[in-house]
Amino acid sequence: MTDHIYGKSIIITGAGSGFGKLVAEKAAAAGAKVTLGDINLDAAEAVAAAIRASGGTAQAIAVDVTQIDRMRALAAAAVAAYGAIDVMVNNAGTMPLALMADHAIALDKWHQCIDINFKGVVNGCVAVHDQMIAQGHGHVINLSSIYGNHPVLGSAVYGATKAAVNYFSESFRVDTRGKIKVTIIKPTGVPGTNLGSGVINPAAIVGIMAQNMPEFAELAEKLPQGAYPPEKLDPANITYAALAPEHIADAILYAINQPLGVSIGDITIRAAGDQYIL
Repeated sequence: MTDHIYGKSIIITGAGSGFGKLVAEKAAAAGAKVTLGDINLDAAEAVAAAIRASGGTAQAIAVDVTQIDRMRALAAAAVAAYGAIDVMVNNAGTMPLALMADHAIALDKWHQCIDINFKGVVNGCVAVHDQMIAQGHGHVINLSSIYGNHPVLGSAVYGATKAAVNYFSESFRVDTRGKIKVTIIKPTGVPGTNLGSGVINPAAIVGIMAQNMPEFAELAEKLPQGAYPPEKLDPANITYAALAPEHIADAILYAINQPLGVSIGDITIRAAGDQYIL
């Protein structure tokens, strides 16, 4: 890798677990100064403490991405500690997949999904905008999904939030041209994170699997048992079917690790043999 990460001040939301945790750890290992934002401060502080114990630079801040005052406080903490905000990774998210017939049990989670997945990204961009413009440079990385590519059964609200992230990100790029770089990250399904725990109705998953649903059902059954074919869990194999979270984190680091004037617009990360059709 080239050396465009060392010394950068990087904020990551949802940094107490999942992609956010891995990005924080990998960025700090590369010499970045990281600010970990998470609604679960204990989880974020545990990650930050481990980074510091390994010789890295990290701080943890409690934040609710749906609250603009808390997001502004997160940005201010990064500036106070490290003097700048070079990169903002809007990673926090939730995935309450459900059918429309599930609205009685899903509506509150859908509203929360809109607040976190879309309003949280807007708040994150607003919170760092003035600082980045004053610096004369900055980089915003927004986590989207292949679900934002096209509507499918079971993802009316979740997919809509990710489509909104795509639209907003491109508009933000146009608005801040020559000052703030914008990258959209679009993962496929990643079994190794806790995002899937937000699924309300497992039947809603069929929309993004279509003809591959029987094969996905086999993965879902056998993976927890350690009985899934090992070659399909090997990233060196073309049949690799269950993308590991570190591949998403590596893609985010790749986008950061570019010269100041080079902007990676969007990245879709897939396992070559996964079952997702979008």
